[in-house]
Formats: sequence, C-alpha cells, structure tokens
Amino acid sequence: MGSAQTVGAVIGALEDAYPLSWAEQWDRVGLVLGERSAEVHRVLLAVDPTVSVAREAIERDAQLLITHHPLLLRGASFLPADDGKGAVVTALLRHGTALWCGHTNVDRSTRGTVGAWLNALDLQDAAPLVPGEEPAQAAHDSHRFGLGAVGTLPAATTVGELTSTIAQLVPTTARGILHTGDAARPVRRVAVCPGAGDSFLDAAVAAEADVYITSDLRHHPALEHLESAVEPSAVPALIDVPHAASEALWLPLAQQLLTEALPGMEVLLSEHTTDPWSGRAA
Repeated sequence: MGSAQTVGAVIGALEDAYPLSWAEQWDRVGLVLGERSAEVHRVLLAVDPTVSVAREAIERDAQLLITHHPLLLRGASFLPADDGKGAVVTALLRHGTALWCGHTNVDRSTRGTVGAWLNALDLQDAAPLVPGEEPAQAAHDSHRFGLGAVGTLPAATTVGELTSTIAQLVPTTARGILHTGDAARPVRRVAVCPGAGDSFLDAAVAAEADVYITSDLRHHPALEHLESAVEPSAVPALIDVPHAASEALWLPLAQQLLTEALPGMEVLLSEHTTDPWSGRAA
C-alpha cells in the first residue's frame, strides 16, 4: 500500500492544477462525497462515476475516486440505493470512498483533455478552437488553454489514416471511430474538441481546418455542416470519437500529475469502459 495522504491534500493538488473557477457556470465540479481529513492510500481515476466504476473503486480498495464527468450534473432530489446514482452514493459512502469530479475546468487545461489531444496528435502552433479566452497559469505546469484546439500536424496525412491513428490512441469501443467523406482526403490542419462538440462546428469552419475531431455528432448538425457547401473540401471533414474514449486520454495525465505531486500514493486507472454501447451488427 502506498504512502498515506488525505482527501484534502489530493483534491488540493487537483484544484491547484484545474482551478474550479475555470469551469463553466452550469458545471458541477469539486468534492462530491467524503471527508477532507480522511486518509488516502490509493486513488482510482475514471471517466464516469458509474455503478461499475464505483464497485471497481471498492474492489480495488481506493479511498478516493476521481472522475472527469460529474455525478449530479443536473442535480437530484432522491438518491435511493436502487437508482443508479443512488447506488453509487450508497456504495462509496459505505466503503468510505470519497468522490471528486472535474469537468470543464479540466477540459481547458494543457494537463487536461485538450492538452491530452495536443500531445496525442503533436499539434503544432496550436490555438484555442473557441477564441477570446484569456490564458492563465495554474500549479503543476497547468495552463488554461481554452475549449478545443486547432493546429497543424507534423506531417500531412489523410482522413482515413488519421481515423486509424485515433483508433489506436483511444480505448476500443463497439462503435469504433467514424469519419465523413472520402478517406483519401488530404489533412494537415486539424481542429479537435474532446467530448460533445457539435456546437463548435462553425468554429472549425472559421479556423479553416481540414478535419474536425469531436464526439456525439448528431445527424442533423453533421449533415447540415457537410451540406453547407457544394464542394466537400470547402468545409472540414468530421471524425466522430465515442465520448468517453475521447476523454479517457486525460486519465494518464492526471495519474502523472498526482504521482508527481504526491509521491508514494498509488494512483490507478480504471479498467472499465464507460461507453454505453457494448455491441454492434453490420
């Protein structure tokens, strides 16, 4: 068992790197369950605080569960143990496992989800996809970059090749990685927004990206984007990455951050996928 810390010390490191003030006003980030003074020997990192992830935290004897997505983003008046969210709360509290959730504060950071994609794709001359946000520096070499990114790949590729590369970078899912248009279309300038990003389709066009990588692309916004020009090359091609897979790239960065900030504490990555789809038929 690793060296003991406290819940307060661990979440202090997280909130020093990912200040809660960086989150959107509608977001619900921070300590959800647990006592700040409680001892922590082992931490589990995951994308979503699902029932299976909560059970994994208990089975692996983690005293703190850290997830990217909030448990109660929309709030709840009732949390009975036969409800999914109620079961998570009941199980974690019974075991004495605390829960901390980060979200849009993590998304903005160079050591968060956007930073993970900048590193994974080695984007050059990267700038925020959504302009106008003031840069800021936090602890642990974390910088507020902004939502999404646009930059240039080190070498030209194609939509099909980039899609295959991404499939090797993110956790495997039943659905896989989807792309639009001609797989042979050349790509050099890339826009990316981890998580749901169809609200930034216009930003990807304005950035003159060859391709836009994001998640949860709905039929009508995607089709209207593609049909907004007669010539396909006039708008970015689209690559749709399953939501949880796109944000799982942050977990190793958080693991490294906590290991550096709190030496001796054991920091584990969840072995569960929280993608909701488990199978497909051709």
